Amino acid sequence: MSYAEVNGLRMWYEWHGTGHPLVLLHGGFGSTEMFTPLLPTLTKRRNVLAVDLQGHGRTADVNRPLRYESLADDVAALITQLGLAEVDVLGYSLGGGVGLRTAIQHPDLVGRLVVVSAPCRQQGWYRETRTAMAQQDEAAGKRMRGTPAHQRYTQVAPRPADWPRLWAKSGELLRREYDWSAEVAALVLPTLLVFADADSVTTAHMVEFFGLLGGGHKDAGWDGTGRSAARLAVLPGLTHYDILSSPALPAAVLPFLTHPTGPPG
Repeated sequence: MSYAEVNGLRMWYEWHGTGHPLVLLHGGFGSTEMFTPLLPTLTKRRNVLAVDLQGHGRTADVNRPLRYESLADDVAALITQLGLAEVDVLGYSLGGGVGLRTAIQHPDLVGRLVVVSAPCRQQGWYRETRTAMAQQDEAAGKRMRGTPAHQRYTQVAPRPADWPRLWAKSGELLRREYDWSAEVAALVLPTLLVFADADSVTTAHMVEFFGLLGGGHKDAGWDGTGRSAARLAVLPGLTHYDILSSPALPAAVLPFLTHPTGPPG
C-alpha cells in the first residue's frame, strides 16, 4: 500500500494476491474498499492492483477537472511507473469508463478488459439516471453527509472537507456528452461486458455495446468458430448498486480472465 506521483497527482494504490496483474477501478464517490467483497476470490488467481482515482478515497484532488480521459492517463502512468508491461483491467461504473478509456488511449498496456455497469456513450444510461447525474453539485454533496459513502470517504480521505467539491466536479463530468462508439468498434483486445439485469444502463445499450465489440452478429456455429473475442454477461436479480457484492460477478469474470477468448482452434 503506497502512493505514486503521476501527472501531478499523488495516487494511492495497493496490492493483493499473486499472479498476473489485474487493475481494479472503483465507481464514483468510492475507493478501493468497494472491491472488498471480491478480493478473496480474485486474489486466489490474480495479483490485484487497486487504485483510488483523483479526488476519491486516499487520493487527494488536484486543480484540474475530472475527465475520463485524464483519469485513464493517470492509470496508464501508474502502470508504467510500476514497471508493468501489460495488465488486465476491471472497472465498475465510473471506473468502467476509465478502464475503457485506458484501453482506447493506451492499448499496449491492457491485455484484457472487463467493463462492469458502464456504457460507452452517455445516452446509454437510463433517462432518470442521467437526470440524477445532472443534479450532482456541492449542495447535493452536503445533503449526502452522513451517508455510508460519506462515512467511508471521511475515514480515508486526506482532506475530508473536499466531499462537496467531489460532488461538484463529478456532476460536471457526468453532465458532459460523450460517445466513444467509433473508438470501441476499433478495439481489438478481448473485452467482457458485465451488467445487472436491472442496471442503470439500458438493456438496449448493453446489446449495442456488445455489437460494437463484434459480438452478437451471427450464430457462432456448432463448434463456436463464429464467435468473437467479446463476451457479454447479464447477471440476474441484481442492480447497479449491488452487483459488486454478488458472487456472480467473480464467477463471470475469472473464467474470462483465465481462459482463451478467441474462437476455438
